[in-house]
Amino acid sequence: MSPDETPGPRPRFHRWGMRLVGVVSCAVLATSGFGWAVVDHVNQGIDRVDAFQGIKEHERPVKEKDKGLNFLLVGVDGRDGLSRGELRHLHAGGTACNCTDSLMVLHVSGDRRRLSVVSLPRDSYVEFPDHDEPGGAKGVHHPGKINAAYAHGGPSLTVRTVEKATGIHIDHYLEVNFRTFVNTVDALGGVEVCTMTPLRDDYSGLDLPSGTTVLDGAGSLRYVRARHIGGSSDFGRIRRQQHFLAQVIGRLHSTGVLMNPARLTRVVDAVLSSVRADRELSSTDLVTLGTAMRRFAPSGSEFTQVPVADADYRGDPAWGSSVLWDRVRAEALFAKVRGDRPLARHHHRSRAKSVPIDPRGILVRVYNASGVPGEGVRAERQLSATGFATTGDPEAVAGPGVTRTVITYDPRWDRSARTLATALPGARLNPVAGHGPLMQVFIGSAFDRVTRVRAETRGVSENPDDAVTGDQVVCP
Repeated sequence: MSPDETPGPRPRFHRWGMRLVGVVSCAVLATSGFGWAVVDHVNQGIDRVDAFQGIKEHERPVKEKDKGLNFLLVGVDGRDGLSRGELRHLHAGGTACNCTDSLMVLHVSGDRRRLSVVSLPRDSYVEFPDHDEPGGAKGVHHPGKINAAYAHGGPSLTVRTVEKATGIHIDHYLEVNFRTFVNTVDALGGVEVCTMTPLRDDYSGLDLPSGTTVLDGAGSLRYVRARHIGGSSDFGRIRRQQHFLAQVIGRLHSTGVLMNPARLTRVVDAVLSSVRADRELSSTDLVTLGTAMRRFAPSGSEFTQVPVADADYRGDPAWGSSVLWDRVRAEALFAKVRGDRPLARHHHRSRAKSVPIDPRGILVRVYNASGVPGEGVRAERQLSATGFATTGDPEAVAGPGVTRTVITYDPRWDRSARTLATALPGARLNPVAGHGPLMQVFIGSAFDRVTRVRAETRGVSENPDDAVTGDQVVCP
């Protein structure tokens, strides 16, 4: 068992993930609280790109009225302006690919109460629409990896390719790079992440202990870029990116960034440094999205990726290993987005109290210090019933009985101790350095009953593959 509290080659797929949406979220959230003057300042400060240039409306997916707002969020492997020292610090060496390292469709529901994020694997094997190759043939039509659309035809071909593959009408386009992400996280004062197991990736420079850690911009970049961890590779990275974005949304709600002009200014300036948007994105659009996102808590957001049939598809030698979508399940997902329907099940909370650590991973030895026969056995059985890993056969403590229940624990397992204390209301925590992972509970005569508890999340390493709500992937 690991302590709960610990201070705190280039990726090939979804390199940008949470960075992209986190940065955009900061921008649109920032614009919603200080009136039209600030909104216009932000709108005018964003660099513009012709993301819909040459796109014929009759060839685009039809979008029904009041079915929400769709953004294509793109992270480009752009390292312009970064010094060699910065590249080394960020573990971002190598040559930029002039391609998209991440593509995500962000859907804001028509009632502005739900945010849905669909990740599109960067190596997805799709059909490109007819396009002119840079300096080459005209009207080319061929399949390939979705991230190559940017190199073949820039933002407009990227938008057209995503629309063709998903059937989702894209309303707006947003694009960021390395520097935007790092500066924005630093302007937020860092972002907290948590993991059940240590995460290490020599390629990205990630070296994260188990437990909870607050990451600065550079550390966050390593976290969302890492792909050489365990056997999940790129798909594990998507789960970490979902976790990161949920944490960003939670932080914006809990820290009052939107109500602090000085902090808000730093965040907005960081975003404006290198974000690009389509020319059609207006101040009204920013207000609409910003107002909606101010309502979002993690439970109002949901995350998923396109269902995959073959993660190592090699049916086209020209493109090597690609990702082949499960067309039936993918179409069902896209239909939900188009129809403005939820992607995840939004569960009702149980009556059990939420705790930071899954009780099944907390080892507990119970002692009867109350002087009342049978109290230790009763407490041990109730703790076991709510999920704690009890040792059984509680021992009686000699001497006069005590009134208040005491929990003795090692400070390194502080969050486990707080979880146990939640199940034992009124218990006193007694930290003892070097005590180890075993919690000792000395039941007092004031003990009434154990309160049921449940872990709000079991850590990023155990996220399911299907759509999840944000409160399922945030730190407890």
